[in-house]
Amino acid sequence: MAKAGTAKSNVQFIHTPGGGDLAVLPRDEYDRLVALAAEAQEEAAASRIVRHSMRALREGREIVLPKAVADRLADGENAVRVIREWRNMVQGELAVAVGISQNYLSEIETGRRKGPAELQKKLARALGVPMDVLIE
Repeated sequence: MAKAGTAKSNVQFIHTPGGGDLAVLPRDEYDRLVALAAEAQEEAAASRIVRHSMRALREGREIVLPKAVADRLADGENAVRVIREWRNMVQGELAVAVGISQNYLSEIETGRRKGPAELQKKLARALGVPMDVLIE
């Protein structure tokens, strides 16, 4: 009788003339091992993705957004306005932080102006997000 945690095995070992060993096992056991190997590969891939994402979060290359914020961005709302509001900043605060007038910021948030790339970088830094979050 097999001990708990061990399974009786029907594996046969064959010694080849060249000195190698072959294992012959029932098809259902082979299929089970193949499935376990595939599962282990999927878990390893998922683990790599999680490690990559965690590193990107630590380095500030990615952020975690609340669903409500992500939904607003997905609906096409202005990213600067959405992120500013999420960060609980008023227009005047952000304008001062990036060195522009509140009026200019308002035009950016309404889509009338875009601003140069350098300003986009300043907005991203001031809002604590990667620049690609602000680019449509």
